[in-house]
Amino acid sequence: MWDERFNQSEYVYGTEPNEFLVSLAEQIPQGKVLCLAEGEGRNACFLASLGYQVTAVDQSSVGLAKAKQLAQEKGVKITTVQSNLADFDIVADAWEGIVSIFCHLPSGLRQQLYPKVYQGLKPGGVFILEGFAPEQLQYNTGGPKDLDLLPKLEMLQSELPSLNWLIANNLERNLDEGAYHQGKAALIQLLGQK
Repeated sequence: MWDERFNQSEYVYGTEPNEFLVSLAEQIPQGKVLCLAEGEGRNACFLASLGYQVTAVDQSSVGLAKAKQLAQEKGVKITTVQSNLADFDIVADAWEGIVSIFCHLPSGLRQQLYPKVYQGLKPGGVFILEGFAPEQLQYNTGGPKDLDLLPKLEMLQSELPSLNWLIANNLERNLDEGAYHQGKAALIQLLGQK
């Protein structure tokens, strides 16, 4: 599905970084950042432009090829890894930041992956997440239609119980991120620190 979605000349979620990530980028200690389900690379390229060593992981080879192209156009260096997150090994104590922007995972995979996310962060490292809330089903502005992919804020927090939550919000805001994220949306925003 993702290869098919990304297989067009335009960047389907745009080339500008996610607004929530931009607002928090300075909270990430300098060093290595892992971007989960990074797709076409807009957030990875932004972070690389700030001096971070960025690894973008995604299951779509088409998306990652566009991410490499975007990095070249922006004059930044990113590392790309093609992998399903179910199979991706997050090295322990390796990352100053782990970023999950609209990375919607089934509950079983979240329960498998999120302990690795916590272990992967260095002490003081941060986890940044923005995704659609269950209330997003009321809108036609993007996101999955399966409630298992749309966890509640409290559920996400319970799946990462050891993080210190600096931001944990349910909110509505207008999205303007390419063709697939347009208009009013129900969102969850998290900033957690190890």
